[in-house]
Formats: sequence, structure tokens, C-alpha cells
Amino acid sequence: MPAATFQVRVTKDYLVFCSGHFITYQGSQCERIHGHNYRVAVEAEGDLDENHYVIDFIALKDLTKTILDELDHRMMLPTQSRLIRLEDEGSNIRARYGDRYWSFPRDECVLLPIANTTAELLADYIAGRLATSLREAGLSTPRVLRVEVEESFGQSARVEHRAGESTATR
Repeated sequence: MPAATFQVRVTKDYLVFCSGHFITYQGSQCERIHGHNYRVAVEAEGDLDENHYVIDFIALKDLTKTILDELDHRMMLPTQSRLIRLEDEGSNIRARYGDRYWSFPRDECVLLPIANTTAELLADYIAGRLATSLREAGLSTPRVLRVEVEESFGQSARVEHRAGESTATR
């Protein structure tokens, strides 16, 4: 009998977040501030457990939703950018790119440990957080975890985490 591979995928109307951002590109360019209504899909691949699940759908959806809620209606700012500098202004965060700067209320921002707020790195961030959340909830981490972030219709990026590796695809 051939070996079987099992996968599950969740993509629901509520696995979304609406956030503002701007990215740097081509080494010397910086986008204008804008936002997206992001949609997220999560896939898990692995062996079946004693319940004959790869992973419990409800747990996967709930943990993903918790992460997305932290991003929803926030200005996403990268803390590891070589080009965007973040400065603490007490109740505000100042983001500086060259001679341009923006000041945002701290409680309306989410500071992300990534180099740029691209769809690729957002997918990787969400996948990493999800793997951690699964472990903390006492659930097994799937052999393969994929996260896709769609920033607009027909435009998405996906990351695949395998045994500590990650590969972003667009």
C-alpha cells in the first residue's frame, strides 16, 4: 500500500486583517503609506494523530485568528529594517526613512521583528508565531506548515516551514 500524505487547509472569511504599512525597495525607494485588507490561509501537513487528524481545525483557526487580531487595524512597522529607523517618542513611535518621517500613536502600531513589511515576511512572521502558539497550546507542530498572505485579489505570498527551514515564495 502506498504511503499517504495528509494535508489540511483553513481559509475563512474571518482570517483577515486590515493594516497600514509601507515598504522599502530597490535599495533606495520607499513607498507611500497605504493599507491592505489581507487574507490568510494556513496549511498543515503531517501524520495523523490518535484522533485521525493532522491537526484540529478549530485549534488551527483559533490560534491563527488570535495572531491576526494583533495585526488588525494597526500600522505595521519593521524593527529590523536597515533603512527604516524607529524612534521612541513616549506615546508615539517615529518611523524615519532618510529625511522623511512619520509619527504614529504607539497603541495604534504593531512593531514586527522583520526587515520589511512585505507579504513574504508577514507570512513568515505569522507561520513562526503559529508554530510557537501550537507548541504552547500543547499541540504537535505539523511536519510542514504553510502560510499564505494575500494583500489584494490575485496577489499573495506563501512561506513553507519544514523542520526549522523556511522558504518564501511569491
